[in-house]
Amino acid sequence: MSRTLIPLQVSDTSTFAKALRAQLVAHQGLPSHLQMLNMVAKAAGHGNMQALRARAELNSAIIRVDEEDIISKRPEAVDEKHIERVVRCFDDSRRLLRWPSRRSDQILVLWILWSQMPASVAMSERDVSGLLQEKHLFGDHALLRRELYELGLVTRTRDGSVYRRVEQPVAMNLASALRRLASR
Repeated sequence: MSRTLIPLQVSDTSTFAKALRAQLVAHQGLPSHLQMLNMVAKAAGHGNMQALRARAELNSAIIRVDEEDIISKRPEAVDEKHIERVVRCFDDSRRLLRWPSRRSDQILVLWILWSQMPASVAMSERDVSGLLQEKHLFGDHALLRRELYELGLVTRTRDGSVYRRVEQPVAMNLASALRRLASR
């Protein structure tokens, strides 16, 4: 039997709880399963459960759990061509020279930028922009900041004033690309 897991990240638990409570108070009676899912998604800042699912699918964060998948899980293979393409986008100082055209390359580039952000530190939008300006040479730090957020590598408050790097397991391609960049 297969089951779909959709991760939910909340930057501020207190705000989330208040928003969820307000929806529950306004709702008459006990909400159905779907209504409750929509309330949880709205409290987390998404339009509804479908929007949360779509964003998770876009970020490849949906996990389909199947017993056979768990048994046959193999380590991720490193794609050397992919890594070499991405490494060529950086100079010797690990600054991004150009924004790659392939989405898979863009994602690995964003992971590399993520790895250069401080962990467990609240940063203002200005701080994040300053850091990204130092890390790239093509002049569009706003694109990088938005893409980091859309990919779920950073979280931000609703008003965009505070950003935080989201800690997550590192993919094999990222580890290999970072080693390749460090050896240049």
